[in-house]
Amino acid sequence: MTAASAVFLSGCVGIQTQSERQARSDVKTLGETYRPGDRKAALPVLDSNATLATLLTYAMLNQPRVEAAYYEYAAQVERITLARSLSDPRYTFQMDITNVISSIMPGLMIDIPWPTKLTARANVASAVSRARYFDYENTVLLTAFEVKRPYYQLHFLSERIRLNRKMLILMNEVEEIARAQNESGKVTMQDVLRAQIEQERLKNDIANLEDSRNPLMSKLKTSLGMAPGQPDPPMPSRFEPTKLDISSEQLFAIAMAQNPRLKAMEAEVRAAEEGINLAHKSQYPDFTVGVEADVKAAPIMWRPKLDVTLPIWRDKIAAEIAAAQGEKGAAAAKLTAEQLQLAVDFADKSYMYREARRNLKLLTDGLLSKAQLSLDVALSAYSSGKIDFINLLEAERVLLNFQLAEVEARLQCEMALADLSLRAYP
Repeated sequence: MTAASAVFLSGCVGIQTQSERQARSDVKTLGETYRPGDRKAALPVLDSNATLATLLTYAMLNQPRVEAAYYEYAAQVERITLARSLSDPRYTFQMDITNVISSIMPGLMIDIPWPTKLTARANVASAVSRARYFDYENTVLLTAFEVKRPYYQLHFLSERIRLNRKMLILMNEVEEIARAQNESGKVTMQDVLRAQIEQERLKNDIANLEDSRNPLMSKLKTSLGMAPGQPDPPMPSRFEPTKLDISSEQLFAIAMAQNPRLKAMEAEVRAAEEGINLAHKSQYPDFTVGVEADVKAAPIMWRPKLDVTLPIWRDKIAAEIAAAQGEKGAAAAKLTAEQLQLAVDFADKSYMYREARRNLKLLTDGLLSKAQLSLDVALSAYSSGKIDFINLLEAERVLLNFQLAEVEARLQCEMALADLSLRAYP
């Protein structure tokens, strides 16, 4: 009997719940793309032809934080099976001995909880697995934002460097004009020195900007999951701005419905509700059933056994239910708090985007062209001796500041849109 039982029990499997089947289907579908055969998927090639989408795909497949979130989700799906499974059967053995062995009684016992308890446990674990899935989605979005941030910063850093170099070339030309004016006695050597001072200032600004590329590239590599010793990835040759085709009101409605952080908290609330249902079932008894056989008797004597728990401690049951209700209350309050915080963050980022757009419109629609015209007039006037060098220098600095402000406004627009897309996740 013992050998036959062992063979039989080694092939036993439990009955999957509907929520478990769905969870396993979901994690399998995700795994086939993210970790086919439980191995890292082939990474895309990063070269000058790569796009922002290429960088994002590389980060999703290579970033350890995303991988950790995926395996936490996959592990929680496995816990559904643990929650709905019966405990392992117990093999028992006893003997009656006086002067000789009078009986030998092997047996088999199994614990059986009250019907529907296992299903309730599986429902709790399934709801938690959904929360872990949305945690995974949230990690993916955070990683995408961490890629976009240095991507935009590096692009607009190149723009700032280009503008400063362009102005440096202009100041070299201005120095030549000042030297000619000085040689003809129209201005003093002070104008030449002022032009040289401005050139040195611009060179220092360019050096600082060039040096700031290193920490930004380090941030990009980290977001891509690349080790510090790996070569720097080439920046995509074509810049891809973020597009916003819907209104901020529509985007906020999507955020409230689709934000993965909110979805994770909603799943935590559902898990707490299932926990209350499970806590109410603690007032029902559990059973232990089995059988022993006296194999020394002739014929063999069978002894069925039944143990029943007696849930008599009402204060313990009440406390278990109250604790579950408290967990639900906490989960619901956290969800409400997150919704309120999302509204505040969304309003703040929306304002930043609108402000940057207004600043950009002001600069591109009038200030930049007027500042360029002002510098052109100042250059012509200085060459003919009609204005002094200070006025020319002021015109040069105003134009450069407006040009840099325009770059900063464009960067702020992109950063605000990236942040909004992170929160909305349409």
